[in-house]
Amino acid sequence: MDPTRAGRGSTVANQRLQAKEQQTIVQIDLGSQGLRVPAIGLGCMGMSEFYGASSEAQNFRVLERGADIGCTFWDTSDIYGPFTNEILLAKALKGRREQITLATKFGVSRGKDGSWQGVKGNADYVKACCDASLKRLGTEYIDLYYQHRVDPETPIEETVGAMAELVAAGKVRYIGLSEADPETIARAHAVHPVSALQTEYSLWSRDVESDILPTVKRLNIGFVAYSPLGRGFLSGTIRSRSDLEPGDWRLENPRFSEEAIATNSRLADRVAEIAKNIDATAAQVALAWVLSREIPVAAIPGTRSTERLEENWASQEISLRPEDMDRLKSLIDQGVVGERY
Repeated sequence: MDPTRAGRGSTVANQRLQAKEQQTIVQIDLGSQGLRVPAIGLGCMGMSEFYGASSEAQNFRVLERGADIGCTFWDTSDIYGPFTNEILLAKALKGRREQITLATKFGVSRGKDGSWQGVKGNADYVKACCDASLKRLGTEYIDLYYQHRVDPETPIEETVGAMAELVAAGKVRYIGLSEADPETIARAHAVHPVSALQTEYSLWSRDVESDILPTVKRLNIGFVAYSPLGRGFLSGTIRSRSDLEPGDWRLENPRFSEEAIATNSRLADRVAEIAKNIDATAAQVALAWVLSREIPVAAIPGTRSTERLEENWASQEISLRPEDMDRLKSLIDQGVVGERY
């Protein structure tokens, strides 16, 4: 990346951020049960695992800065670390718990040694996971509690029934699902109102548009987009596998093979061109596209940098022109190389 261009983009991002801090924070409704969150939240997974080494002190600064600027929709899970991401957030929550909309997840079981133990959704497991997360997070309630992945061996009615009991007990305020299919979403919603569905969604991951988005729109369920920057690819900072640290899980992802990176870079290049034309950064264009959908979407990009946090937050000020949208659509329609997982 051209360092001059990167600096100019950061300057513009900071100017937009300063303007944004003087305005009322734009929030969206997730579902019809009363849950309101900033349109740009913070995905915390990478602070503890999956993307190489990180600094707890730096992660803590990002969380503090997020709270300061209004980026207060924080997303974690019991499997991140495993378990250590929730512990990290507990430290940042002290003294500001009421300020933060806290989301965490259960459903993908891991051992303390990091081993993967499958997907679980039975009632006893749901309740035990919630109690464990509450303890790690140092809080009496979870704002939004997701089933991270649907357990094919347990009826969704049993899982959501247990989540409903957690709501009745005051341990959870709202419930959500992650990566669920339309039939499962509808069945779950019939047991207890589902406030949010979280699924990957970005310029290069649009699977949800065919049947998931219409389903949540019909049922008035909110949508939360994870990996809205294409796992960092759409920011333009990944041009080869050598840009990824050893141990970065993206090295095992089909979209990050050398062949896939070479082909998919045309999309990152187009995003960068549009960004240059409107005095924004590539990341801001990618996020602005997600936020421009026909239904309200909350995006939760992850970062371990306060500068990137501020850049992402300022993307709410970006308006893409019709010609920009057309250029992106024509390129996206050509397809993306590699499966999501």
